[in-house]
Amino acid sequence: MRCYCVLHHGQPLELVDKPIPEPTGTEVLIKVQAAGVCHTDLHLWEGHYDLGGGKKLTLAERGIKPPLTLSHEIVGEVVGAGPAAAALGEAARLGRVALVHPWIGCGECAACKRGEENICIKPQALGVARPGGFAEYVVVPHPRYLVDIEGLDPAQAAPLACAGVTTYSALKKFGDRIHTDPVVIIGAGGLGLMAIEVLKALGGKGAIVVDLDPLKREAALAAGALLAVDARASDAVQQIQAATGGGARAVLDLVGATPTVSLAMACSARGGHTVICGLMGGDLNLALPVIPMRPLTLQGSYVGTLTELQELVALARRSGMAPIPVTRRPLAQANAAMEDLHHGRVVGRTVLIP
Repeated sequence: MRCYCVLHHGQPLELVDKPIPEPTGTEVLIKVQAAGVCHTDLHLWEGHYDLGGGKKLTLAERGIKPPLTLSHEIVGEVVGAGPAAAALGEAARLGRVALVHPWIGCGECAACKRGEENICIKPQALGVARPGGFAEYVVVPHPRYLVDIEGLDPAQAAPLACAGVTTYSALKKFGDRIHTDPVVIIGAGGLGLMAIEVLKALGGKGAIVVDLDPLKREAALAAGALLAVDARASDAVQQIQAATGGGARAVLDLVGATPTVSLAMACSARGGHTVICGLMGGDLNLALPVIPMRPLTLQGSYVGTLTELQELVALARRSGMAPIPVTRRPLAQANAAMEDLHHGRVVGRTVLIP
């Protein structure tokens, strides 16, 4: 089978011909129909995360080394099953088309036993620790990680596995605030546009979007944002405060860079809550007395659980949630798709089709 792999960090993905895997035990073999291209794929390709101050967290320090087959946003058809999986019947039925939950854990740690495999201490995520969707086939360790998408287009459903569940899980952390206050969303890429749609499906009050790119701001307005603010504007904070009635009570930072977190803190109301999902990198210099005196909540959120992905897909099917803009490209254009994302030329999501 064809796979596009990271053999050397920072170098173009290389086409590798591998045998089609034989599923064993509880494994299922998926013939990939759609594979999303995410910013996390860029970090994995680069081989590190920026910690600010010239410091980096390398993949090697996390126990992740090439070769890597990227993409954790996968939809495909079940074409094979190990004996234990086949014994489960419908869950591993041949011909079943499903979205794959990629955030797989060790199954043994406290987080996994709570159903929070996304924060496992020994993560086994597809497209990260295990081979992902930039291939014709992928092995999933158990059919419980397959989520039915009946009625949804595979290419439009694929981003739900990361962009979707990441924003859904983050928005849930605001609780009832999404119904009483507009949510400030920093970043209008694939995650930002997805957050707007998820927020609408949840009955939220609305989104105020912040981005540098005018095309992405236009896309956010077209998706239903109440306001789109130029992050470079000298009065960006004042615009946000005016639109939120004196300051934001809910800020979702989908970029996760030093300037964006600083903006989130600056535009927040007293009692404001900021959730950071983005991994762009940097550090934060914040006077600690500000946290209790205002008082502010600063919280991280990392992708989502299997239960949350199941909830999100059910919400999408029930509410008719609009899909984000998707550009379909053949798998052979994996490098071009990564380059376009790296240079900020993607509005919405690129999805590769083997």
